[in-house]
Amino acid sequence: MDTLQALQFYAILFVVIWAVAFLLKDKLKIEIHGPLLMRKTTRMRGLIDRIAQRHKRFWKWTMNIGIFVAFFFMIVMVYFLLNSLPSLFTAPQASLILPGVDLPGSQIKFPLGYTILALITVMIVHEFGHGILARVEGISIKSIGVLMLAILPGAFVEPDEEQIKKSKRSSKLRIYAAGSVFNLMLAALAFIVVIGISSFAIPATFHDEGVKIDSVVPGSPAVGVLKEGMVLESVNGVSTSNFTNYQKELSSIKIGETVTLVTDQGVFQIKTEKNPNNSTRGYIGIRSAVNMEINENVANVYGNQLPWAWVYLKDIFWWIFLINFAVGTFNLLPVKPLDGGLMLEEVLKYKLSDKQIKPIINTISVFLILIIAVSVIWGTGRGLLLLFS
Repeated sequence: MDTLQALQFYAILFVVIWAVAFLLKDKLKIEIHGPLLMRKTTRMRGLIDRIAQRHKRFWKWTMNIGIFVAFFFMIVMVYFLLNSLPSLFTAPQASLILPGVDLPGSQIKFPLGYTILALITVMIVHEFGHGILARVEGISIKSIGVLMLAILPGAFVEPDEEQIKKSKRSSKLRIYAAGSVFNLMLAALAFIVVIGISSFAIPATFHDEGVKIDSVVPGSPAVGVLKEGMVLESVNGVSTSNFTNYQKELSSIKIGETVTLVTDQGVFQIKTEKNPNNSTRGYIGIRSAVNMEINENVANVYGNQLPWAWVYLKDIFWWIFLINFAVGTFNLLPVKPLDGGLMLEEVLKYKLSDKQIKPIINTISVFLILIIAVSVIWGTGRGLLLLFS
């Protein structure tokens, strides 16, 4: 699915979902609040309660450590955003997770299937984390449900807010930290799986054979010349058998230079343009990876299809790691109503009054939201302009 098809898919999906929501809102018990759709249920509360009560001490002590982990990543994320200010209008660092959409200038393309699967794990793990710790702390769960903000899906666990307000500060911190820390725990487990597959299964099953084009960036010089799946054999006469040499050669090309690429499907020449994220560097517009071939001894036993399951498995866990880590750390920003904002507010209450805390939290929230909004809007808007120009 190319970028235009993906955008059309989202437009159709938006119309279908909202049409169904309006027509069947009473039958399906869907609540509509402006651009937000919600459906609440009391199911799954028993499961959350059982998980919480069977391992109550474990969850409490795990989340005591999790509070410190959460504040560490809160500091890291604030530093990351402040450090991005000099390049805010040249190479925006924040972006929307839009599965299947590849915009010019985007740092990464989120594949449709893997990203949707990863987002499902994000929502389930995050909300179950809040729910489990709420029950550990004796807080009732009023409802569980799914939501849709325009076309962005989500899930929620609704604890009793009045009971949370009356609970101890340490209990609140554990509950607030739980969602993001659960995401980080899943990210760590997924990363371990990726390292294991990459270190043992893949080297035993495959060998490197040049460089493969993973995708061609829309609106780039490579469009209409190179294709996804092509295997690069050399760039400007430099062999691509070594991926490091390939990256070094690609980083040395100049703006306006004619680059000669030898592939398994012929020889092509492309005139480079200005890199959307670095105006001093040349740009072809391809995303590449090491091309892998199945080892002969493996192919003789398992054929030419089954061994690729290792690659698909590695990719699934890689995206589960990346998106859980990204969403988990984003939620730890000291911005209300994110988890990090609620945690910072509770910590400040140790020494400050509500009257003093409110302007501090509001100022931090507005400042950080402004950075994120500019980065996302500018990066997405610029990408759309480059795509249709």
